[in-house]
Amino acid sequence: MRIKDITKENRPRERLQRFGPEALADAELLAIILQKGTVKENVIDMSNRLISKYGLDKLSELSLKELQEIDGIGPAKAMQILALFEFNKRHNLAKTNKNRISSAKDIFDRFYEKLKDEKQENFVVISLNNKNWIISEETISKGTVDNTIIHPREVFKSAIKNSASKIILVHNHPSGDPSPSEMDRKITDKLIEVSDILGIPIQDHVIIGDGKYWSWRETVSY
Repeated sequence: MRIKDITKENRPRERLQRFGPEALADAELLAIILQKGTVKENVIDMSNRLISKYGLDKLSELSLKELQEIDGIGPAKAMQILALFEFNKRHNLAKTNKNRISSAKDIFDRFYEKLKDEKQENFVVISLNNKNWIISEETISKGTVDNTIIHPREVFKSAIKNSASKIILVHNHPSGDPSPSEMDRKITDKLIEVSDILGIPIQDHVIIGDGKYWSWRETVSY
């Protein structure tokens, strides 16, 4: 069945116009984003197939290449789907985004949306002023966190440049378990020693997992 064969009042755009987006099913909303189907399949059936097979959570994790391997999805539709989920991620981030840090929960809220789907560990350094307002945040490495990648020079470079009063370290665990590894502990201890010499304290090191986090400040006595 073609979209034109569906009665006008039951087409996704017309239903959205009459009842609002909240009245539409997931497949109808996706159909509006994708706009067109194929010769063999209308856009609503295509959207239903995608959501039935992958679910919204898995669909959001597919890469551009993986999306294009799906029957009926070319480069344009793949990019539309990626743009949809990226926009949603940024919207969620904007709602929780705060520029003043008062707890490890603030760090979790700020970075969870940004890091939750990352397949590699991202190591971020946040520079703060003396009132805990963020001056800068910088991702200094992507990949396995170890001593050869996380060099004190890179960790403190931005803080020194911006005359920061303190810093917070953040990284994610793609496994979903935020518990610190032995390497995490060694790196933190090493950086704390350097921070004492430089006079730029490490206020916290927060590890972000799947819906939860680990905070050195809240669990470890320095």
